[in-house]
Amino acid sequence: QLQLVESGGGLVQAGGSVRLSCVASGRTFSYLALAWFRQAPGKEREFVASISQTGINTDYADSVKGRFTVSRNNAENVMTLQMNSLKPEDTAVYYCGATPAYSYNRQTFNYWGQGTQVTVSS
Repeated sequence: QLQLVESGGGLVQAGGSVRLSCVASGRTFSYLALAWFRQAPGKEREFVASISQTGINTDYADSVKGRFTVSRNNAENVMTLQMNSLKPEDTAVYYCGATPAYSYNRQTFNYWGQGTQVTVSS
């Protein structure tokens, strides 16, 4: 069984930066594709960024392209999301997910963390 734990959220002013981490344990991390999703109050969970098993392939939601960067370190079982130029509309609970096949469809993700809150003030 895979366990995912997110950290790094908090309160930040618009234009600021936050770095999220997702640490995995329990299974072979490098065999799994990973992604970040977020969920704002009253909205569905939406895709933010994904990264393939080797880290070569990444994808981003249009709303975060050029501002967010996803990366992973398979030796340390960690994925990060560097979030720059934050906007109030980025406010949400951010979740990391893992799946055997590279995807940005949340229905295909088998494992989820508990989420970390990011709040961007204007």
